[in-house]
Amino acid sequence: MRRLLVRYEKDIASVNMVDTYISKGGWEEAGMDEQGRRYITDGNDMIVYLQHQHIRAEHLDRDAAAFGFKPDLIVFPSVHSAKSGMPALTVHPIGNYHEAQYGGGEGKLVPACPKLMSDTLRSIKRNCGIPEYNICFEVSHHGPYLETPTYFLEIGSDERCWGRKDAAEIQSQVLGEVRELNDYPDVIGIGGGHYAPRFTELALSSKVNFGHMLPNYQMDGRDDEDIARCIKLALEATRTKMAYLHRKSMKGAQAARIIALGESVGCEFMKSDDFEPLTGN
Repeated sequence: MRRLLVRYEKDIASVNMVDTYISKGGWEEAGMDEQGRRYITDGNDMIVYLQHQHIRAEHLDRDAAAFGFKPDLIVFPSVHSAKSGMPALTVHPIGNYHEAQYGGGEGKLVPACPKLMSDTLRSIKRNCGIPEYNICFEVSHHGPYLETPTYFLEIGSDERCWGRKDAAEIQSQVLGEVRELNDYPDVIGIGGGHYAPRFTELALSSKVNFGHMLPNYQMDGRDDEDIARCIKLALEATRTKMAYLHRKSMKGAQAARIIALGESVGCEFMKSDDFEPLTGN
């Protein structure tokens, strides 16, 4: 698997994670692209040094391909910001269900990589020995727009945590571990909040991979056509027909509505009992 890892020099967590990962390998200079970006390489990994904001690095995969490296996967190590300031290690797909306030395209999702992203979450859990860190998914919520499967790997949630070397060490270890594709079913998650606690819980306990996640706040006040569009968008960008609905995060009538709308676009709904328990993780 050919991976493009993105080092954004104005992001201390990105710099620390990538530099820690680089220190464990045998990297070679690969040159500069037409935009003046530096690349280094080690086997199937390429690192690009980004000067401008990563969430607005539209079509970075296209630029890498023009340079001569066509990635199968892109990973953005990054800070995670939250008003709570809670220490967190997160992973999430990217894209926008509606407006594109923070990069990307309006109403466009980037292809997800549910197997690798979910195994990344599991690897974080396995490697993290820092009790105060919350380990979780986040839902899809920002750019850039790319056509290659992508996820963000983050350290949060404020300046007290972003520069911590112990967190960067954990995340760099995760980058080194997660490379193979498992054979668990891929689903989208529907319902719940931004930090997707139910989907996180299931991924850490069951043989299931989550791709894009559609939270309640993206559906609140929306009409049937828009919700159906969002479900279809998430399915297509995750390359699956299956979804898991967090029924307890909504009233029964709303759950029935979501199921009907999902089925109208070919969605098959799974229950937690459909997934085998995960052992030895």
